[in-house]
Amino acid sequence: MLLAHPAVLQELVARYESLCTAAQGLSIAPDLERRLEDVTYTLCVTTGTRQLDQALAAARARLAATAAST
Repeated sequence: MLLAHPAVLQELVARYESLCTAAQGLSIAPDLERRLEDVTYTLCVTTGTRQLDQALAAARARLAATAAST
């Protein structure tokens, strides 16, 4: 299986967290909701998972492993 570069994973996780913070309001703008869906999908594809919690766990584990090896 191909693995995403750690920089790509870091950027995706950061983008997801940023969008979640922006979506904390009572109503989510359609464009923000779409961007959140897009980054969720991309995280799942790049980590080979089907659910967001699994994708985030896989990305964070890979980033931790990469940091530990350097």
